[in-house]
Amino acid sequence: MPENVFVLGLDDHNLAILEKLPDAGQYNFIPLLSIEELQYREEIPVPGLLDEAQRQVESFDGPVHALIGFWDFPVSSMVPILCRRLGLRWPSLESVVKCEHKYWSRLEQREVIDEYPRFGLVDLDAPEVDLPEGVRYPVWLKPVKAFSSELAFHVNDVEQLREAAAAVREGIGRVGEPFGFVLDQLDLPPEMAGVGGAACLAEEESVGAQVTVEGYSYRGDVRVYGVVDSVTCPDSPSFLRYQYPSRIPARVSDRMVDISRRVIARIGLDDATFNIEYFWDAERDAINLLEVNPRHSQSHAELFERVDGVSNHECMLHLALGREPRLPHREGDHAVAAKWFLRRSEDGVVTRVPTAEEIEQVERDVPGCTVDVIVTTGDRLSELHDQDSYSYKIANIYVGADDEQELERRYERCVAGLPFEFAAVEDGEGAA
Repeated sequence: MPENVFVLGLDDHNLAILEKLPDAGQYNFIPLLSIEELQYREEIPVPGLLDEAQRQVESFDGPVHALIGFWDFPVSSMVPILCRRLGLRWPSLESVVKCEHKYWSRLEQREVIDEYPRFGLVDLDAPEVDLPEGVRYPVWLKPVKAFSSELAFHVNDVEQLREAAAAVREGIGRVGEPFGFVLDQLDLPPEMAGVGGAACLAEEESVGAQVTVEGYSYRGDVRVYGVVDSVTCPDSPSFLRYQYPSRIPARVSDRMVDISRRVIARIGLDDATFNIEYFWDAERDAINLLEVNPRHSQSHAELFERVDGVSNHECMLHLALGREPRLPHREGDHAVAAKWFLRRSEDGVVTRVPTAEEIEQVERDVPGCTVDVIVTTGDRLSELHDQDSYSYKIANIYVGADDEQELERRYERCVAGLPFEFAAVEDGEGAA
């Protein structure tokens, strides 16, 4: 009989990836709440979402073998709580939150590594907001919990700091307040007393190539299965694409693997996937750890599938079922793959998106290409969730190729075949 696996926030795109796993016929993947219910809303009522998810699982007519989720908050925090309530496998909530809370994570990192920037908490309610002692410009100002770089601002001076702090203060509660509920489920150490889920962090800027180390911990053994480049746009910190395999030297990735093992062991995240983001400054040969995520990246799933032959969803699934993951290596159809973010820099209202027929034509004409349009007609870009502070995503384009040059050519061919249209929005205009 197939094993029943509930997937919190399962969407059509990721269901298609799960159904292409080599042993997919052994599983029955059951959606548990939609990603719209979980993330794409003005308020995130975690207690109510937990109760509703638990009710749905407990009313299922059959055995439940696992519950998984690969999205950021609140999914990443809800899964360990639900698994504890339901008696299913998952790492401890404390280890997950030690990764997710950016300040707590930094406190843990500094116990075992030196590769992190100077950091400190910022008092958003101070009469004159200023940097923490010992932290110097330029910095990144960010909530201790957010996703997709939401409310993260690059700051060069005190004027920019206070402007960014006002924006953070206005929006921090949407994620910070429900994250505070999650923190309330834990016995926090003295150094976390009074910090809460709606605190703000300043970290000195790290520079260089940005990469992500993906791996998992199985019964205390921390392993890495891939390193992915995060390539930013030429004129902004927004991501242009994720590309696998990474182009950084092996000696650098080996150092990152060692750092990752020490950090994950310190945090105590076990029987789970993780991804850790880094900067490598080639001029100084310096590494800085950016953040630790207690989950694999669903954005990288098709990259591993195209290059290695199986998506990284395989790891999370097997760990949740108590099995050791065994991923193939370089057995896919392509030597290199990327997830490209098609972006628009200006606000606007979407008046036209590519039709299903136009998308199908692009996917037929461009080998190794998959298109996922993420806006709909009538959307105002500045009101969409899951956007960074500098630009607006309108589509994700997955491409595989034999080399980087062909990868770029195929992406450009895809974009040329995807007609979007927008209406301009005047300054101060309300929602469309």
